[in-house]
Amino acid sequence: MKLGFGMMRLPRTEGTNDIDLEHTKRMVDAFIEAGGRYFDTAYIYEGSEEATKAALCDRYPRESYYLADKLNGSDFAAKSEEEAKNEIKVSLERTGAGYIDFYLLHGIDEGNIDNFNRYGIWDYMKQLKSEGVIRHYGFSFHSTPEHLEQLLTDHPDVEFVQLQINYADWEDTLICSRRCYEIATRHGKPVIVMEPVKGGKLANPPQAVKDILQAANPDVSFASWAVRYAASLPNVMIVLSGMSNMEQVQDNISFMRHFQPLNDEEYRVIDEACQALKQYADIPCTACHYCTPGCLMGIHIPEIFAVMNVYKMYGNLTEARNEYRWRPGGNLASTCIQCGQCEGACPQHLPIIRLLEEVVETLEK
Repeated sequence: MKLGFGMMRLPRTEGTNDIDLEHTKRMVDAFIEAGGRYFDTAYIYEGSEEATKAALCDRYPRESYYLADKLNGSDFAAKSEEEAKNEIKVSLERTGAGYIDFYLLHGIDEGNIDNFNRYGIWDYMKQLKSEGVIRHYGFSFHSTPEHLEQLLTDHPDVEFVQLQINYADWEDTLICSRRCYEIATRHGKPVIVMEPVKGGKLANPPQAVKDILQAANPDVSFASWAVRYAASLPNVMIVLSGMSNMEQVQDNISFMRHFQPLNDEEYRVIDEACQALKQYADIPCTACHYCTPGCLMGIHIPEIFAVMNVYKMYGNLTEARNEYRWRPGGNLASTCIQCGQCEGACPQHLPIIRLLEEVVETLEK
């Protein structure tokens, strides 16, 4: 089955932050019974590795499943080379898995790549593989297509890449799902998909999108369109779904146990849904980047507008503010000195200064 079980958003016992292990066990059982084999956890997912041990590793023969885990090199997770390299030992203790099938450098972006390089993690992954501690190694990625191109050129022995891919982000100027997928494919690296439902947003999309999808097929979930879209890409090996309850497991199984790629009419429906989504993004920035070379403050204006448009589409202010703090890079909108060079360079004649002020009022307050 092309579906993977993401162990990041596991059910919690009512009134507590503790993972509901009995519920999780039933979910794992249903997934395996349906033919699922791929489970994904990480060193920094609170309680996830321990829950994976209790629900999966202690209850099923080791050869009956694949386990993916991750080494996080960011400052908040590892403040030294020793701490970073010790993560695999902790993960193996927490999971009791004996070895890791797919081990990833976790969440590579421009903010943490220096740590992975300085700590010698690339060579460390090859060492772990030669020792049999891991079977395959790759990385999950949250940066630009150009950065991905450089990484795969510099590290040709990487065996797979995990990318954020969904129909809302396929042509997005910030996530760049299509461009990243095409780069991985050109380098011959199979893709594991994360966030196929965009953190749950596409399971409950804006009403105009709901109307389009329901008119096309009223008998399937909104999430099924998103998961099948990602799974239909030919170079995708696994589509991860961070399942939180039995209903989500059963829904995913219903269309992934005997998976059928999207047909031409279904792709037309998805295209229509994408056009509807764009109507909610009322900053018509085309991400041409004409505005950025001359910005005295180094503000990544198109990337900031992309985050603002996601907020306008889905209305989740907390998540938008979190994205804004790290995703665009560069300086925040509040550092703008209103010199006006960006407005003179913009072929869309956008009132960029006013729009940046709106960003400050919405995402920085």
